Amino acid sequence: MTSTAASSPSPSYSLTLSCPDRPGIVHGVSGALVGAGANITESQQYGSPDTGTFFMRVALTTDASAEELRAALGPVGAEFGMEWSLTGATRRTRTLIMVSKAAHCLNDLLFQHRSGTLAIDIPVIVSNHRDLKDLAAFYGIEFHHIPVTPETKDDAEDALRALMQQHDIELVVLARYMQILSDRLCEDLLGRAINIHHSFLPSFKGARPYHQAHARGVKLIGATAHYVTGALDEGPIIEQEVIRVDHARTAEQLTAIGRELEGRALVQAVQWHAERRVLLDGRRTIVFN
Repeated sequence: MTSTAASSPSPSYSLTLSCPDRPGIVHGVSGALVGAGANITESQQYGSPDTGTFFMRVALTTDASAEELRAALGPVGAEFGMEWSLTGATRRTRTLIMVSKAAHCLNDLLFQHRSGTLAIDIPVIVSNHRDLKDLAAFYGIEFHHIPVTPETKDDAEDALRALMQQHDIELVVLARYMQILSDRLCEDLLGRAINIHHSFLPSFKGARPYHQAHARGVKLIGATAHYVTGALDEGPIIEQEVIRVDHARTAEQLTAIGRELEGRALVQAVQWHAERRVLLDGRRTIVFN
């Protein structure tokens, strides 16, 4: 009596690409992948009428090596002038989280990370205060206190860069980090740093925004997760959450609801980024969710 061991599943990859839109792109890409022995399990594409750019995300399985896949895709990429990336589907994005004093977004990220929802590794947390050191310790994550003043801002960002290099950081998440990054750092992190902030119509800036919103009797509150740019809170939007409220809500209740929305939007944005589902189209994002 003989037994055969169950064959292990073929490795999975995700392919993302963008290029000037023209006929034949999907045919060229799928033909190259099938020719390399790949099985396409998911395919999404979009042609932007505003920029004339074509975007595509393909999930695939194959017994071919990554080098063989890249060799098969090379001629197609050159023919269509593509910017493309092939990544192992199980590869986890090395992520640095920045915080100040508010714990809600950090706690949501760490909980979802521990539960296996987020395809990220979090080797380090950075804060300009010490308040959340115990929370980082609870999850067993390295914590660095880097204070920031107008006089020490450049030194603080140099220390941040050193940590990013030391830990091979691919993504920075500002989980209610209440400091403005320099234009130079924003440029360096373009498409690799995600921020979260409250969203209201009309907009309320400055201190205690939920109390300002309560005083004006807002009917909708929300949260926006976006990529960081030099324009404060105006980067390409990845995800938004919104909920209707009424006059019976207190300012404290609005604040609590807002915190929940902020955490939810930020976790979703990080998840989509880590799964290579977000592509930049100028000031906009294409999200293949």
